[in-house]
Amino acid sequence: MTFTDVSIKVPDGMKMYMYPKSKRAEMERNALLLYPYISDKTISHGKAAEILGISKFELIELYNDIGLPYLSMDISEIEDEVSNWERLKGYERCKGSRM
Repeated sequence: MTFTDVSIKVPDGMKMYMYPKSKRAEMERNALLLYPYISDKTISHGKAAEILGISKFELIELYNDIGLPYLSMDISEIEDEVSNWERLKGYERCKGSRM
């Protein structure tokens, strides 16, 4: 993986935090820079992981460790997804028995 230097404008009070003290802190910073693009669906978690040179699972774990969940559904959305899956599963079973 190749790296490049970029210049960004930040408030003066942030300057001291722009120099990570470890590889992990550097990875977290870079992942956080990509997060808005994942959030607005410009790129996927997989593409962000590829850019960072890590696996998608490692990226998901990293975001989870810093409090950004991979799945951001509430319980009603999860229940709807399960209901849809069960309905589709039943449909496929019925469709298969007609043949």
